[in-house]
Amino acid sequence: MTATLPEFEPLMGDIDADVAIIGGGLFGLLTLRQLVRSGVETVLIEANRIASLHTENTTAKITSQHALKYAYLVDRFGRELALQYAMANQRAIEDYAEIIERENIDCDFERCNAYLYVKRDISLLGKLERDLMAASALSIGAFLTDESELPFPIVSALGFRNQARFNPIKFIRAIAAGHRIYEATRAVSVEKDGIETDKGHRIHARSIVFACHYPFVNVPGYYFMRMHQERSYALALQNAAKMEGMYYGIESDGLSFRYDGGTEALIIGGSSHRTGENSQGGKYDMLRRAASELYPNSTEMAAWSNQDCVTLDSVPYIGRFSRAMPDWYVGTGFEKWGMSTSMVAAKLVSELILRGESEFEEVFSPDRFIPSESAKSLFNETVHSVKGLARETLTAGREKLSKLPLGHGGIIETDGKKLGAYKEDNGHVFLINPRCPHLGCQLEWNPDEKTWDCPCHGSRFSYTGELIDNPAQEGVDRGEYCDNMEDNHGS
Repeated sequence: MTATLPEFEPLMGDIDADVAIIGGGLFGLLTLRQLVRSGVETVLIEANRIASLHTENTTAKITSQHALKYAYLVDRFGRELALQYAMANQRAIEDYAEIIERENIDCDFERCNAYLYVKRDISLLGKLERDLMAASALSIGAFLTDESELPFPIVSALGFRNQARFNPIKFIRAIAAGHRIYEATRAVSVEKDGIETDKGHRIHARSIVFACHYPFVNVPGYYFMRMHQERSYALALQNAAKMEGMYYGIESDGLSFRYDGGTEALIIGGSSHRTGENSQGGKYDMLRRAASELYPNSTEMAAWSNQDCVTLDSVPYIGRFSRAMPDWYVGTGFEKWGMSTSMVAAKLVSELILRGESEFEEVFSPDRFIPSESAKSLFNETVHSVKGLARETLTAGREKLSKLPLGHGGIIETDGKKLGAYKEDNGHVFLINPRCPHLGCQLEWNPDEKTWDCPCHGSRFSYTGELIDNPAQEGVDRGEYCDNMEDNHGS
């Protein structure tokens, strides 16, 4: 998403505010805007630049169509809570439209239909039909069709009418101006009514909003036990087909398609995996092969990836952070639907701060727990964490440094110490401590991004050890070594 954003100075002293927001993505900025417009003194801090990571890398679909969601919601939560979810996300589309029209924001906003499609697996047709029935019963304009703009035949597609797409960076450029925003200001610790920053400054606030993608405070809340993170990949293609609709394949190898009118590029995405589980790589290569086959005359403009938090029951956690901290608030677990859910979260959290209640709070409450579904998912998350911790203590290094190819990384062991090694194309080697500083899981090498990723909770680090993504709040121990080290470890 191409656009420039205003720059904000870092926090240079202690300050007071009614509300302090941690995180400068779309959720945080929309919450800031709503609270300020309601007369609440609000500040926002961002560790890097606003909209610099997950918001910047989105495909920017504003939609209530969140994969196969509605039959599942009715079955697991009941019709009343499923209706809350549907209406909150439907209303989010209209809220964007109203803001953009009222404030005359030029952000390439377009109405369009959104489709879930099946290319070949006829066993999924029943799921499409069940979701159609559930969505229709929840007052969502949905329909089935076997026609599409895709470059291959499909078996069927479930369409949602009157969804939208836009350029979130252009939108943020308009709504961020004039607010108390501090960039290059990382929150390192949070107390009941205060935030300590990496520069040693303190923000005193009556209420605190965690809008930082993944809550980095482990207790209370225990979000690290209730979520994992997933990565997905995308390409932007010139000279590919223009599409009026947005398409998302529900098969395991399905692709997503979305046309961006501002850049006149077709965005295709896919290749999702749990963060920390991509040791073989090849995700971009898969997309490039698909682009070559489907659009042989296209040219790649850009390639990027993004990361999404996934909750135990696939419904975001939005509301009060925990019963122990009633003046803390959170929005996380948006999966791939961060644009509509950011608006939902901003409105819900703002209403809780302003009025103490929201009509949609029950379905998104972080305190919810549905035994039949959540207990199984909680067990699976615990297993992943145990495996990640066990790798650190029970497994040996996998590579000999001398055998590590140029431009690749891997776990090695030297002098009885396990290290993460990356060998640059010139032979220079970077070594890191492969233990995640969040909770100690062993990091895994992601060859597509040349990063060290945590398979337990999704923290990510550059090959030189700098922090890229939370919940970790610091980089890993690191050092530079030339490629003259002797191998002294098992293979």
